[in-house]
Amino acid sequence: MATKTSICLFYLTLSKNQPVFKWTTISTLVVVNVAGLALTFLNVFQCRPIGAAFEDPVPQDARCTDIVILYLSSAPVNIITDLAILFLPMPILTRMRLPRNEKIILIITFSFGAFVAVVDVVRIAYLESAALARLRERGGTAGLNKEGDYSWIASLSFMWSAVEVHIGIICACVPGVKPLVAKLFPRLLGRIKAAGDLQGNLFSGPGDAQWANMAPKSRSTSSVPKSPSAPRSPTSPTFQTPALSPMAPAPQPGPHRHSISDPDQGMDMMDFLTTPDTTAATLRTYETHATHGTTRSRPRAPSLTVFDFVNVNNPKSMVKMSNKESIFPNALVTILFFLWGFAYGLLDVLNQQFQVVVGTSSEQAIGLHAAYYGAYFVAPLTFGQYVFRKWGFKSTFITGLCVYGVGTLVFWPSAVLASFPAFLVSNFIIGLGVATLETAGNPFIALCGPPEYSEVRLNISQGVQAVGSILSPLLAQQVLFKNVLDAPSLIDVQWTYLGIALFDIILAVIFYYLPIPEATNDELEQVAEKRESVNRHKVFGLPVIFTTLIFGTFSEFCYVGGQESVSSFYQEYVAAVRPNSTISPFNYHAVGHTVFAVGRFLTAALGLFIKPRHLLLALFIGTITTSALAMTLLAYRGVAMLILIQFFESGLFSLIFAISLRGLGKHTKWGAVILAASTSGGAIFPGVMSPVARSRGVQYAFAVAVAVFSFGAVMPMYLESVPAAKKQVDPVITKTPRIVLGEPENREKRGNRLLGFVKKRRKRAGDGESSQTTTSPDHPGFGHVEGDKRSG
Repeated sequence: MATKTSICLFYLTLSKNQPVFKWTTISTLVVVNVAGLALTFLNVFQCRPIGAAFEDPVPQDARCTDIVILYLSSAPVNIITDLAILFLPMPILTRMRLPRNEKIILIITFSFGAFVAVVDVVRIAYLESAALARLRERGGTAGLNKEGDYSWIASLSFMWSAVEVHIGIICACVPGVKPLVAKLFPRLLGRIKAAGDLQGNLFSGPGDAQWANMAPKSRSTSSVPKSPSAPRSPTSPTFQTPALSPMAPAPQPGPHRHSISDPDQGMDMMDFLTTPDTTAATLRTYETHATHGTTRSRPRAPSLTVFDFVNVNNPKSMVKMSNKESIFPNALVTILFFLWGFAYGLLDVLNQQFQVVVGTSSEQAIGLHAAYYGAYFVAPLTFGQYVFRKWGFKSTFITGLCVYGVGTLVFWPSAVLASFPAFLVSNFIIGLGVATLETAGNPFIALCGPPEYSEVRLNISQGVQAVGSILSPLLAQQVLFKNVLDAPSLIDVQWTYLGIALFDIILAVIFYYLPIPEATNDELEQVAEKRESVNRHKVFGLPVIFTTLIFGTFSEFCYVGGQESVSSFYQEYVAAVRPNSTISPFNYHAVGHTVFAVGRFLTAALGLFIKPRHLLLALFIGTITTSALAMTLLAYRGVAMLILIQFFESGLFSLIFAISLRGLGKHTKWGAVILAASTSGGAIFPGVMSPVARSRGVQYAFAVAVAVFSFGAVMPMYLESVPAAKKQVDPVITKTPRIVLGEPENREKRGNRLLGFVKKRRKRAGDGESSQTTTSPDHPGFGHVEGDKRSG
């Protein structure tokens, strides 16, 4: 605790102009100290009475907490804070404009914290072995060898706990040894002062020559022979003035400013790390000041600030991208769709295994499901919408991945303690992370590219998500959770979730540095204004865009509730109508997931030829019909209807979401937040269906699904019956503009081209007077060309 506290306090000294970094560091500091104090008090008061902890053997009348189980349960907090301390400063360090040797050494210095995380994982492995040995001892099956002896394995885990503390202290002290390293290896950390210093320097990069150009005159020109015939002028490249350091802001009056007049005097660690701006634009400004006196360089174009960490060049706005340009960013975000589909499949299987191990009731199983989907109501409407609206898509992706990773690690205490409340909390936190990802993921796919294909793109990405929900149950059932039959085997599952958590963190880091396109409210409003005459019509006293959003929110709420009701009782239904089948209910469910994925891809293909509202109505009719038939049919026919329900369900979510976002303009992000929150219907309707299934049978309980889907069908009926809604949601295929030399040919270019053609013809005819008249901007022909409204 003390070591991590000192590192966090050191980070706070680097957070002058980094508000998000500052508050994230403070949050980490609070978590470290609160968790450390709680663990300390639990250690001190582990037994009742307190003195029993120091007696061997423990008195029979004493009640003690297993210290190994306690340490193992606290492991997620240690890993989370280790990763936070490791990655928090990296965006600040990687954005610094430094010579390559300094940047490499600086990043390596702060990366020593990875050793602490590795040692922590090793310690946890021994803690797990000790916990399993204790469980075997209590069951009377422990041997006296090293693999089953609790005291032997526990001693190793405590030894690695001491190693972790000492490694942390060493890592915390590494930044302080910079003066010693600079003294012993001056070439490694020495600042580039002359162009000649780049030769033979293994740590120099191709861009390090700028540092030689920015060096003071007395140093940078000492190795360059002066030409007596070349006169000096303020505009000459050889004219040198004392250069400003690129690692410091513009000089300000005051006695406490760090002096850099002596080139041999290096910056101390604080000045080196707390420089507010070291971007390329600043460097160009300093170079211009040093070379041209008072001349300022042209400022750089505005850049996108993400989490106040780094500045990256703005990619093209997503709403202005063509189909080809949108392929790469959509493919990147589709990875997240696969991730939350994979998470859903793992949780579904693990919830069933947990129910067997712990002996939870069916009501508690429904509670786990409700906790996951209840998070969809909380996350989008709280921190999800704040991050999404304030910082955009990329920041929301990063936040969702981090929360998702925390949720997977929180599974450890629930597995170790075999505690239903802890498992409920872990499900809820994972749901918070996935809901945050969906808050930005679905609108990103719908908006990134031509609007007329938003439903097609979203169905393709949702199809990839369905593939993840196919693979994860098979992997969980056949490999990961195959042997999870008791409490000790449940502990082994934690390594699966550790791998998922690390993957999430790595993916968040990758997304941080990728050029993810964004869309401002102004850009979204400009797109909506193209059809302002359609969008401003009123239906039921509201603009048609808001009326459609309200119907879409209600329809999405009902659809997800119906889908999860069917999914929750899928295997129970198969067991009821096919009790003696040679194919297990789980395998039937896998077939249903496969049909579900195929249906989404097929809906995407049909969306190229059929209007989305027609597809939506057809799918709702199919879902209601098959759900009703599933109530009466038996044997293979009943199972076939169950599979067909999933087929017709497949494309509903994407169609409802994309249609509801059309024309919202500057309100698009709020609309996406509300639609994401409507997914919480999955937390309610399975709980409604459960008592019906217990009292009247699972087949009769499908009446709940029929009713819910029927309520959801209100949206397509509204779209088909209200003319204003038809015009608003029907895609308008825009014609591709004619291309001249790789760029769209606008009216001005076409006018100039036609005018040049006329000039050439007049010149050839030798009519100079007529040619001058034609080239006049006041000529009627010129105005006619400029006023042509046809698209090229």
